[in-house]
Amino acid sequence: MKRSAVYNSAIPDATRKSVNRAAYPLPFLLAQVFLLISLTPINAHAADWNNAEQQLARKIVAVTGPGAVAMTVDNRSSLSKRDADIVRDGLRSALESLGLRFVKPEQSAATLNISLSENASSYVWVAQIRQSAGEAAVAMVSVPRPPGTARAQESAPLTVRKTLLWSQEQPILDVAVLEESAAPTHIAVLDADKVSLYRMQSGTWQLEQALVIAHTRPWPRDLRGRLIPAKDHLLDVYLPGVNCVSAGTPLNLNCRDSDDPWPLVSASTPPVGASITQLKAFFAPGRNFFTGAVTPGIGKFTSVSKFYSAAALPREKYTLWLFAGVDGQVHLVDGLNDQSARLAWGSDLVAVKTACGAGWQILATGPGSDEGDTIRAYELPDREPAAVSGPVEFSGAITALWSEGRGDTAVAVARSEAGGYEAFRLAITCGQ
Repeated sequence: MKRSAVYNSAIPDATRKSVNRAAYPLPFLLAQVFLLISLTPINAHAADWNNAEQQLARKIVAVTGPGAVAMTVDNRSSLSKRDADIVRDGLRSALESLGLRFVKPEQSAATLNISLSENASSYVWVAQIRQSAGEAAVAMVSVPRPPGTARAQESAPLTVRKTLLWSQEQPILDVAVLEESAAPTHIAVLDADKVSLYRMQSGTWQLEQALVIAHTRPWPRDLRGRLIPAKDHLLDVYLPGVNCVSAGTPLNLNCRDSDDPWPLVSASTPPVGASITQLKAFFAPGRNFFTGAVTPGIGKFTSVSKFYSAAALPREKYTLWLFAGVDGQVHLVDGLNDQSARLAWGSDLVAVKTACGAGWQILATGPGSDEGDTIRAYELPDREPAAVSGPVEFSGAITALWSEGRGDTAVAVARSEAGGYEAFRLAITCGQ
């Protein structure tokens, strides 16, 4: 999180605010036609979920009508297993009283996938409803957390694990893993002057080659850069106003002044299990953020607000893009509209594809204890971020956060309290 950057500041703590709700993708239009999608506060006691269960059941049956359904309940909140089981049983009872019968998926006329999530102030229960080949509808209720209760971080269903890749005194802009077996065996480290290639030999990293970066203009004071492994050559390097391509034998970097856009999703390897447009964005040469111009565009949008970082969440019919804007807001762009939210997030965020939870999570920076930052995993069941992991602590400020080529891991760079820099690989595991 660029707390001490010259141009960049952390996204402040604030409350969610909608800018444009005039148009939504089809699943959300259908949900609005059939349901009241807005979060409705419910005065519930800590151990009495009856009002919430009844309200969500009525919203579901307003879509399905009476009949045979299959239901799953996934607890992604800090509710204990006992409370989650109570909620599941209560929902089943409420739905049965309204005319639904529970059967196997192959025998059902509709499927209900219910997520028990939470945000900073409330439990959020979201039901995704599918009927035959029709579009999905969404029903949702919000249950205020009873006074005196706190989010139990140890109950978070997912865990973000960090593994040290590299450390050095000079600022690290990015690290790319070029080869690996059980662990990385060949890496590239980007700093302001060069790309250093290291190979693991006899249990230690050995410098293989240093590739000098040629540039004619001075770097901005808060320099950012990215390494992108390539299919037909080793890697590409993106820096403000400069693009470099590896080539030749022996290997060298061909660098040129360039305002070409940077890939927001690595083009070397498509993200695991996803089809995401290879969106690119133009970087402001003398600053530390993207201008907002994107190519080939997101639906009707060829530009968005200026931003520091971006993440893509694939949906069934579209891709939801999140941009950490320089205006201190997170912008959610789906191709039809641009919503904004003020969240307790920093300026760095990235999406990762996993086998956990909803399948895609957002890793976002935030303030930690003392001078260190944290990174936490979130899911967006209906564009309302819900934390699904505890925070991972760093000893200093996060200075970079980039996704890796396969899309299932990320690289975070932090400035340590001692003054050096450390690069970590971040991965999400399904449980603790």
